Amino acid sequence: MERKIIRLLTLIMLVNTTHVAAQNKTLSLYDAVLNYKLRPTRVSNVGWVKGTHTAHYCLPGSNNLRFFNTKTGMTDSSFNFEKFSAQTAGTLGDTLTYLPPIKFADSSSFNFIYKGTEYQFNTKTETTTKTGRVLRISGATAFKYHSGSKNIAYVKDGNIEILTGDTNPQLMKITEDGGNGIIYGQAVHRYEFGITDGLFWSKSGKLLAFYRKDETMVTDYPIYSLKDTPATQRNIKYPTAGSKSHHVKIGVYDLETKKLVYLKTEGDPESFLTNITFDDEEDDVIVARVNRKQNKMELLEFNADDGTLDDVYFEETSTKYVEPEHPAIYKQGDEDCYYWMSERDGFNHIYLYKEGKLKKQITSGSWMVKDFVGQDQDHVYFTSTEQSPLENHYYYVGNEGGKQQRITQDEGYHTCIPSDDYAYWIDINSSLKVPYQAQIINKTGKVQTILHKANDPLADYNLGTTKLFTIQNDGIDLHCRIILPPNFDSTKKYPVVTYVYGGPHAQMITNRYLGGSNYWMQMMAQKGYIVFTLDNRGSKNRGFDFESAIHRQVGEVELSDQMAGVQYLKSLNYVDTTRMGVHGWSFGGFMTTSLMTRFPDAYQVGVAGGPVIDWKFYEIMYTERYMDMPQENAEGYDRNSLFQYIKNLKGRLLMIHGTDDDVVLWQHSLLYVKAAVDVNNINLDYFVYPGHPHNVRGKDRLHLMGKITQYFEDHLK
Repeated sequence: MERKIIRLLTLIMLVNTTHVAAQNKTLSLYDAVLNYKLRPTRVSNVGWVKGTHTAHYCLPGSNNLRFFNTKTGMTDSSFNFEKFSAQTAGTLGDTLTYLPPIKFADSSSFNFIYKGTEYQFNTKTETTTKTGRVLRISGATAFKYHSGSKNIAYVKDGNIEILTGDTNPQLMKITEDGGNGIIYGQAVHRYEFGITDGLFWSKSGKLLAFYRKDETMVTDYPIYSLKDTPATQRNIKYPTAGSKSHHVKIGVYDLETKKLVYLKTEGDPESFLTNITFDDEEDDVIVARVNRKQNKMELLEFNADDGTLDDVYFEETSTKYVEPEHPAIYKQGDEDCYYWMSERDGFNHIYLYKEGKLKKQITSGSWMVKDFVGQDQDHVYFTSTEQSPLENHYYYVGNEGGKQQRITQDEGYHTCIPSDDYAYWIDINSSLKVPYQAQIINKTGKVQTILHKANDPLADYNLGTTKLFTIQNDGIDLHCRIILPPNFDSTKKYPVVTYVYGGPHAQMITNRYLGGSNYWMQMMAQKGYIVFTLDNRGSKNRGFDFESAIHRQVGEVELSDQMAGVQYLKSLNYVDTTRMGVHGWSFGGFMTTSLMTRFPDAYQVGVAGGPVIDWKFYEIMYTERYMDMPQENAEGYDRNSLFQYIKNLKGRLLMIHGTDDDVVLWQHSLLYVKAAVDVNNINLDYFVYPGHPHNVRGKDRLHLMGKITQYFEDHLK
């Protein structure tokens, strides 16, 4: 009996010791940067069986497809991947090692792509057939598949070709003059205005619209390949602020008549042609045209048959800038009505137009509509920040307005997939309290089932406390995140690392897992740093006034807000004000360099990656929106060029750049190094990543983050 008690006590002590040790784990640099197995587990292959209320998904680490029927509340887990792989092997000529992404074509068949070819599997007969569609075109640089017609448009050898989806496919060569500065079928205007594509199918796949970009007038900028001996030069076209911009046309090709027309956009060839969409009848093409100055937008209707301008639906103007980022969306069942999204009242909202005239504002309030999700006969579905700028929630409202209803109920950030009729939703969400959760909800937000709720992958790690809060500057609330070190002791003094971005179209702080922070920040807290971030004016999801406050003065109000954050940190009795560091990349590199030299007593150490140093060297579409042309705002450009402030540098500043950066040109930081040399006694540290573009990705990122970490360790500890 005595021996049993001793064994039991020994076992209890062993278990307790193991538990304590487990909770004292620390993140390695590899864990923080590349160990994706340490992220919250997720479901995969998530979607709806077409035309039903049955959801499909795979649990983490599994290739076995599961089905949840919302009507019966039952889960069918009979699909076995090994069996499926054996069944498809004969048709594929190969054995699958994983389940490819699937999409249901009907209630009993799903399509998948393997080695560039599309196949269809029938879940009832358990048979596989080749659809005949080859979805990998050798040498293609752009690609657009139309699922209805199965037509494929792509760019090869600089020109657009179409492969029809007929039983006997035809190859159509649409253009002939691609190359030598003429670019077809790719995104234009450097991906601004929501442009991410260059090929656009009409509803039936009968018509293809595409971009034609002429950049022969744009200055060449050299990028050097250091792999060759001697180094070789590759020229890119980079339109800097105030210089010549590329010219864009929109072509429309009719597959039935084999006729190609170009829209007669006329006017200034340097205008921005954005947000292309076809009407449902495929008679017209709608285009948002923005002038070079970016203070006027015209929504234009063109005849798809001959390219003539049919109508100017309306104009939007601003004393600052207009920035359409969403195409017109035609109202279901009414070809004369369409929805348009605009920030004209100070916040992004949905408007309903009929035959070019405003009929009604569908949403309103001091919050932002983020995305138009979809519509049915009675309702419009969208995401917004109404609940909080830190969260993403789904709503619906009558298709001509009325009281809106919130669908997602749990706090946090939601990404949803609706069933075909919007009655049920696969809701994937995260918050400070929930690392990851996938569930089925109905239209009122009632949970039907939880598909998967991830355990906290860092539960056994000794993490600090992450807090979200606000401070004020100029009477404006600014969202902040602070990560306190593990075993925090308010009687001690801690060094600080601030992570900053600060530019438009970005938001660092959200109510997601870890408050939107990354594992590197958590690792730095484990090393004994307080890690701080603030979203200043200029960042997104707070309304037009908040974001456009930087107009003509990029680098002014942002720094004022960041300095309010510095003052907040210095007010905390547990912050060591003599050991404060700041780090950021791109716009964050600009902010880091600005803080280190325009407010040299704010931080003692900085790491600036890929920094903008002078906005005159940055590209037209982004820079001129916020700063106007250099010829129109010389004072604003001069005041926020960072060369003049380098003489103020007191602390240690490490600047990092990729030699192949085609976003923020390497010239920015190289000239900054030259300026440091020209000013006596300026101690600037510098590091380059040969062959890397605007950021350092892949395995080399481990080296980058190690370099940044060590710099803070060397100079703040």
